[in-house]
Amino acid sequence: MKRKIFQLTTGIALIISASSEAQTNPAITSWIQNTSGITGRHYISGSSTPIADATYPANVQAVAYNATNVYVSCSGIPAYVIGPYLDGNPNQGGNNNNKYKIPLNPVQNTGTLTSTTGGTIGVFINGVSLFDYRDGVSYKNSTGTDVGGPIPGGPGDGVWNRDAVLAEKAGFDCAKGHPAMTNYHHHQNPSAFNLDLTVLSTVCNLYLADGLYVIDSTVHSPLIGFAYDGFPIYGAYGYKNTNGTGGIVRMKSSFSLRSITTRTTYYDGTTVTSGPVVSVSHPLGEYREDYQYNPTSSGTPDYLDIHNGRFCVTPEYPLGTYAYFCTVDATWNSAYPYVVGPTFYGTKVVTTVPSLPGGLTSYSSTTGISNAINENLKVSIYPNPANDVLFIQSHLGGQSNRKVELIDALGKVVQTQTLFQGSTMCYFDLQTVYAGIYFVSITDGDKIETSKVVVTK
Repeated sequence: MKRKIFQLTTGIALIISASSEAQTNPAITSWIQNTSGITGRHYISGSSTPIADATYPANVQAVAYNATNVYVSCSGIPAYVIGPYLDGNPNQGGNNNNKYKIPLNPVQNTGTLTSTTGGTIGVFINGVSLFDYRDGVSYKNSTGTDVGGPIPGGPGDGVWNRDAVLAEKAGFDCAKGHPAMTNYHHHQNPSAFNLDLTVLSTVCNLYLADGLYVIDSTVHSPLIGFAYDGFPIYGAYGYKNTNGTGGIVRMKSSFSLRSITTRTTYYDGTTVTSGPVVSVSHPLGEYREDYQYNPTSSGTPDYLDIHNGRFCVTPEYPLGTYAYFCTVDATWNSAYPYVVGPTFYGTKVVTTVPSLPGGLTSYSSTTGISNAINENLKVSIYPNPANDVLFIQSHLGGQSNRKVELIDALGKVVQTQTLFQGSTMCYFDLQTVYAGIYFVSITDGDKIETSKVVVTK
């Protein structure tokens, strides 16, 4: 069955109310908590049937806080289906039992900037790790090869460091993620490949998945995570002006590829150990050092600073906050430095802890969530008319499971699916469904919405 994903245009708003001042802090209220017992799922190469990971709870298992920090307990496994990794990566995501300590009031680093590092540098709201640009591979001048990370013969010189988003594209799953050991993670905007305006990978054709959210150019992107300095991470679109005015625009990176043919200096003029000459086998963009920062661009409101963020008003922070954004280009393909980096704006303080301290207050995702969440958690149903498959997709993974039913004109339920909490997509296989008028019913708590669809053959 051939499956196609189409661009979506509807919006989403997540409205949180709280009974106490502390619970209005998005670092407490924004996590997708597992209230339904959903577990992870993964594909293996050669099979488009997901395998359930019964012992790996998905999303976030618990949130608790005190006056200074929030503690987030999570497996590191998302609700969306992960895998396979077609570059031969033998690893599989697993339950990492992480307990993150995140400050409620992060602060700017006014001293020497802290560079991002390999491994986890942030956490998405479903508990999945964020890595920076690198894959642990760098060029080794003495041998003329890239080594380190997954390539034997390392370490490299650490001067020309390989960009994972370009180098490891063949190994990313449909949601643009892959595992390092058991640590499933994203290096980039966590939305599915097949929803980009220009599709760079066909992995979704057989191993269909979704991702944490769907890019929507008409609304401010949702808050999707927190960096290791405690500041929030948003998707690809925001208000043009930092005061919340000017309409919705794509947030743009202030980094661009250098105009070079040899790799002997950095963009600031520093002479370094030579890397490979620019060629078909070593194209521009292969290494992080192939990019230069353009400070004049960052003076324009919708261009980000050297950390890939800016201080601005967002829906969750009406008084303003420093925030990072997942940068993409005009075709929605990931744009360096992707999320955070190459340095943090704030003081890097987030850490994992072996156990939780005493005196914490637990926060439930069902506490203080207004009925407006049901009224604004919009979904798209497409294509309509449909022939072989019908997709139901929201723009952000919901806080609870939603029942989705396909009902014929006589009121008979033909198929039932679940739009799992933390997942943005489910679908109906229409190969055995007759042509005619049908209705899609979506139940979210005590609210039911119904839409008419046409099935053609």
